[in-house]
Amino acid sequence: MADSELLSARSADGTTIAYARAGTGPPLVLLGGAFTTRDVWAPLAALLRDAFTMLLVDRRGRGDSGDAITPQEVATYSVEREIDDLDAVIAAEGGRAAVLGFSSGATLALHAAAAGAAISALVLYEPPFALGGLPAAAEDAPRRLARMIADGHPGDAVATMQREVIGLPAHVVEQARSSPMWHALEEIAQTVVYDATLTAAPNVPTPAMCALDVPTLVVCGAETWPALRASAAELAQRLAGARLVELAGGAGHGIAVEETAALLRDELARGAFA
Repeated sequence: MADSELLSARSADGTTIAYARAGTGPPLVLLGGAFTTRDVWAPLAALLRDAFTMLLVDRRGRGDSGDAITPQEVATYSVEREIDDLDAVIAAEGGRAAVLGFSSGATLALHAAAAGAAISALVLYEPPFALGGLPAAAEDAPRRLARMIADGHPGDAVATMQREVIGLPAHVVEQARSSPMWHALEEIAQTVVYDATLTAAPNVPTPAMCALDVPTLVVCGAETWPALRASAAELAQRLAGARLVELAGGAGHGIAVEETAALLRDELARGAFA
């Protein structure tokens, strides 16, 4: 995004994690979901540059970030790899930060906090936990996707992720497969293994997550998929330090940009990001 500085941090396995720094204020790390780069956060960051120092992260294997995991090794991925990535960014930016995660990025943020990452506050925007009737991805989905990647079939991995994990209708996936954007999705196809691992069964909050003593907002859009709203409501009930916030808009599992910016400003004024 304009008026930002592109930086990087080195993760524990040697992967370079790229992130853009923009704005002034308390640090706020932004983690996106499946098939996204840091650019997904640009509209929100533009509204908050006078309130936060925002760290827009390219999760490993996306955008300007590298990935030490080869296609043949992708089945060895574990969530701990991306917790290490987040730890590296936070360490490079002063050692403690709030984290806003969207979709599987929110799931990752909660895993990291439960593992002891230096997170001062959490904003979890529609993390797809298997709660409130929302199904988990099949337990074997990451293994099957990893085999497709290792065998050199990235398009099949992307299509399978979209159908089986995200839940898109088959005809929508086939339309996407014939579109100009498909090649860009194939280029980051390895990352579907990572997001499928984050959402594979049982995909429910662990005892460590439920007992977490970190100020947490669980956020959903009023116009998102009903199952995601139900999941968010149950997650907020299970997490000891959480509060549910439903924002206007957010149709189709999208970020309600203006409403989210207003929420974060309000929370900042309340001292939630101190």
